Amino acid sequence: MRIMTFICAALVSLAASAQQWPQKPVHFIVPFPPGGATDISARLLGEKLSQIWGQQVIIENRGGAGGGVGAAEAARATPDGYTLFFPSGSVITANQHIYAKLAYNPERDFVPVTNVVSGPQVLAVPASSPYKSVKELIDAARANPGKLTFGHAGIGSQTHLAAENFVNSAKIDALAVPYKGEGPALAALAGAETSFTVTNLAATLPHLLGGRVRALGVTSRTETPQLSGVPPIANTLPGFENTGWFGIVAPTGTPKGVIQKVYQDTRKALEASDLRGRLYVQGLSPVGNTPEEFARAIKEETALWAKVVRERKIEVK
Repeated sequence: MRIMTFICAALVSLAASAQQWPQKPVHFIVPFPPGGATDISARLLGEKLSQIWGQQVIIENRGGAGGGVGAAEAARATPDGYTLFFPSGSVITANQHIYAKLAYNPERDFVPVTNVVSGPQVLAVPASSPYKSVKELIDAARANPGKLTFGHAGIGSQTHLAAENFVNSAKIDALAVPYKGEGPALAALAGAETSFTVTNLAATLPHLLGGRVRALGVTSRTETPQLSGVPPIANTLPGFENTGWFGIVAPTGTPKGVIQKVYQDTRKALEASDLRGRLYVQGLSPVGNTPEEFARAIKEETALWAKVVRERKIEVK
């Protein structure tokens, strides 16, 4: 009887603790510099959660090593819910297969909370590029093996893997150029330092609207409403598709009550029409799946990228 009473009291205490959380600002560690889709997603959600929680959500950008620097810092954080990790998918599904030495273990160090948003990527070239279609770019790359270059947000990043997927599907030889984040990679493209990128729509849109880069295709199976007239890459490479996503994970040991509250409040935020509208403009679709669903999706994607990384021989020793 005493044991049951103790257990019930402990559960009530945990529930009360989750209800009282947060009592101070919550930090989102974003493993890339400002200007990329990961950062944009975190900031849009953070603004809404700040309203729901009555506490500021602080975005901390920690770029480097394809998201590994930020991931390692988040893994070391006190598991009290006040530091959460907001990665792009590759940071917790692909990096462990790419880097021989990784300062974190995705499976051991993090607990899935929810996949926040997903969205397509864009195959883009500098505004001054002579290539006006996916076919023209592929033909030029085939005619000049190893001459074309593509920038990305860092080895193992979502944009790197998306570009590798395109290069592999197109059967072309192009040189990868890593940058310290998606923003710098797009700035380099706008300055014609590289030949093309396959970057997330949310990060690419400002450059497209500013006339600094030109979109040749999207990685979704169908045309994206935000880029009317830009065809799917699948029109040229049948079956091609690539989707980026951005979510929340917490340091292992974070109370389950807090995990549930972050998930439930994120779901609530994503149901708000004003946030959905802002995400739509960025080409991002709300997801908000449960921690259990998110965990299964991460496991499946981890197995997929293990195969791709092995076949493409992507590695950092």
